[in-house]
Amino acid sequence: MISTAEILKKAKKASLNAPLSTEVKNDALCAMADSLIESADEILKSNAADVEKAHGSISEVMIDRLKLDFQRIKGMADGIKAVAQLTDPVGEVTSSFRHKNGLLIEKTLVPFGVVAIIYESRPNVTSDAAALSFKSGNVCVLRSGKEAFSSAYAIVKALKKGLISCGISEDYINLVEDTSRQSANELMTAVGFVDLLIPRGGKGLIKACTENAKVPCIETGTGICHIYVDESADIGMALEIIDNAKASRPSVCNAAEVLLLHENIAPVLLPRLYGRFYAEDRKNRVELRGDSTALKYAAITPAVDADFDTEFLDYILAVKVVKNVADAVTHISEHSTHHSESIITQTKENADYFTARVDSAAVYVNASTRFTDGGEFGLGCEMGISTQKLHARGPMGLYELNTYKYIIKGNGQIR
Repeated sequence: MISTAEILKKAKKASLNAPLSTEVKNDALCAMADSLIESADEILKSNAADVEKAHGSISEVMIDRLKLDFQRIKGMADGIKAVAQLTDPVGEVTSSFRHKNGLLIEKTLVPFGVVAIIYESRPNVTSDAAALSFKSGNVCVLRSGKEAFSSAYAIVKALKKGLISCGISEDYINLVEDTSRQSANELMTAVGFVDLLIPRGGKGLIKACTENAKVPCIETGTGICHIYVDESADIGMALEIIDNAKASRPSVCNAAEVLLLHENIAPVLLPRLYGRFYAEDRKNRVELRGDSTALKYAAITPAVDADFDTEFLDYILAVKVVKNVADAVTHISEHSTHHSESIITQTKENADYFTARVDSAAVYVNASTRFTDGGEFGLGCEMGISTQKLHARGPMGLYELNTYKYIIKGNGQIR
């Protein structure tokens, strides 16, 4: 097993190489995508081993996050090719200024250098992170959770084959082989080797990184996402949006966890939502946990205070009845993780009030929170969802993986 320290040294050395041209990077990305497809059988075999080991130790919903099939591998490959089609930010001059003495001062985008990503049981993060890091001119150091390590190893092996086939160093993509806490700590404290650390996973992982990292760290991902159904909402639209936001894939960070209902619409909407989620022929029933007012309108589970501060990542939805849009915004401000929130309304004044006052990375009007995703936002794929405000916010794509420097061009000026 290669030590984490050795991997970091290799990554740092690779980051000092001469920058690759956009054409070279795009060709390599396409080769990486093709290599994923060619290696599908090996990847699926490794993933099956991960899934078998994980049974009994993680929930079935989380198993779904871990499990791959050929369509998911194809989706990963398509995501890489989509990144190849995106504009290359490296070297872009975002602003320029001509000094009165003739100096040309250009603010120019440049890679961070070495980007480390610590993530848990989603194998697709491996290819997404590698593709975005490579296209944005960075070297990545990936640290997968132990549940997905065999899958990640097979994916990285395939991606490296793609790089090598184009005559590019395989050290642009690195996978930490130690899945213990020690390796995570090494990445968090790798001052001089890691230029940016991005954690992707549950509350515990993100908290550990933001509290202990000595390298620059992005806070990502925990998603206590809210949907507020206003008094004027279209009931049919509301039912479709709530169902999609909660049940289409509950194990992801952009799934809704809390439903807020205006007191005048709750008596009408909640019985219909109950009938939909608890229908006998429904494959995946959603458990509704309601406050004291919600319990008057449907035979749902009584909620406890903690339910409104929990990222369930499961078929569970907390329900609270509120007086109006201002009451909804107050609740969100006290309980949100600043990821994604949505209002369902036909009243423009209330929509404007909601979008102006809700302080989250993505705020929706009459749409599902499930769209908070790099692919859906036109980023090809994503490095994660930043819930902080500096330097990135929301889905992180190529531009968020670049910083800038000033390049000043003169002809002998002195001060």
